[in-house]
Amino acid sequence: MQEYWESYVKPIEGKKAMVAFNAGVADSVPNPEYMYVGFVKIKLKNPKEDGLVTQDESDDVGFIEDRLEMESLRWRSGKYIGRIISNGEVTFVYALKLDFEWSNTVASAMEHFDYEYEYGSRMDMEWEVYQKLLFPTLKEWQIITNHHACNNLKEQGDTLEELRAIEHKAYFTTSEDRDKFIQLIEKEGFNTQEEMEVPFRGEMMYGVAFYRKDKPFYYDIDALTMKIIDMSEISQGYYDGWECSLVKAKS
Repeated sequence: MQEYWESYVKPIEGKKAMVAFNAGVADSVPNPEYMYVGFVKIKLKNPKEDGLVTQDESDDVGFIEDRLEMESLRWRSGKYIGRIISNGEVTFVYALKLDFEWSNTVASAMEHFDYEYEYGSRMDMEWEVYQKLLFPTLKEWQIITNHHACNNLKEQGDTLEELRAIEHKAYFTTSEDRDKFIQLIEKEGFNTQEEMEVPFRGEMMYGVAFYRKDKPFYYDIDALTMKIIDMSEISQGYYDGWECSLVKAKS
């Protein structure tokens, strides 16, 4: 299993949560080699008002995270798959081959830190913790993708504040569903750029490329793409993302 991490924010039990997950394992889930899930939950000493970690205490969290990883490798316990920060607590989540040495792994790691903690493990053959708690929904994935694109534009000198044509694509299983979607987006001021038919897994998908002038700023593009996803789902289709030109800040 490869290492590739993503992070995002979502509510968990009515509380703001910062979730980080090992996206590199997604293609191999569920993995029969790792049949258990283990966790370590530490209580933050000085959390923010929203329950997340402060900049000062984030170093301690990082040290604990590194030590747990070191001990899991030494004890050959399992694979680090996620972390949740919420409600003044940090929970580290591992996929375990077996769980009988998990207590030794945790004890060896946490003896170096003055933090209240609890730990546990249970069988999770279907990787439900990863798939239902750590892994993002379609909309959460889109927000992750949005922010990667925004960061890339910003690194190239784009302020993200200038209006420009933002191009989108969506796909449907029937031309009728596509037509229904086109009617919805045209009411929102979008212009159809191209209609296409694309073979996918032995079937024909009916796609549409469309655009509208908008700002690609983080919150703006998040709200926009969430609305497009809703319209595509109403029409039994799926949204396939966006792109736009780079507009550098005027000197």
